[in-house]
Amino acid sequence: MGTGEPKKKLNEMEWVAIDDSAQKETSGKALVKKRIPKRVRQIPEHYFLPRRSLPSAIALNGSIIAAGIGAGMMVEVWIKKKIAV
Repeated sequence: MGTGEPKKKLNEMEWVAIDDSAQKETSGKALVKKRIPKRVRQIPEHYFLPRRSLPSAIALNGSIIAAGIGAGMMVEVWIKKKIAV
């Protein structure tokens, strides 16, 4: 079990600068990468329109739902009449 080399302590290890390779490549010049400009996002105007108040929104949606239910009931009655004839 103890036949390998003894482990080195942190104080005894040689540390190499990580940034050393980047410094050699640039050789004193600033490295500038050219980038393609990002696409400008066009936001639709309806995102910024004023919202309705909560009671009026509930009333409008409720009336639309009630109209849909009423129309469905009328279609059901119309179909029953067509079948009976």
